[in-house]
Amino acid sequence: MIYDFIRLDEHPDKFETAAAWFHSKWGIPYETYLESMNQSLSKDHPIPEWYVLMEKDRIVAGAGIVDNDFHDRKDLTPNVAAVYVEEDRRNRGIAAKLLDFIAEDMRDQGILTLYLLTDLTGFYEKCGWDYFCEATSDGQTRPSRVYVHTMPPKSEE
Repeated sequence: MIYDFIRLDEHPDKFETAAAWFHSKWGIPYETYLESMNQSLSKDHPIPEWYVLMEKDRIVAGAGIVDNDFHDRKDLTPNVAAVYVEEDRRNRGIAAKLLDFIAEDMRDQGILTLYLLTDLTGFYEKCGWDYFCEATSDGQTRPSRVYVHTMPPKSEE
């Protein structure tokens, strides 16, 4: 299949569809996603930013970059958040490609270190991320894993 990686601030016409998609996956209010996507239009700061992977007119994967993904380690920023791949498209390397696309885009904007909060063990290591520490999500008592991904600066050409 042919997939298109889309940075949503370059396609505001897809905000409503993407916000509804993320809401359906994570249960965070639609309005929260839409507000964050609208904030991405500000060119003052590269965060927040949202990404989707399209297969024709269907979103098959997505993720965002936010300052903090609802956890107690406010010093670990920015965070990759809301990573999701549709079940019928899993085990094809899509998540790794999406994470690489996001890391490259952030590096282009001068952000070399990204964090990610998850309860998964083993998956993000396969995508080139390193376990960093634990953090507790808002409203939770059990900590989750925080991963880090650092890219070298772009070389001057």
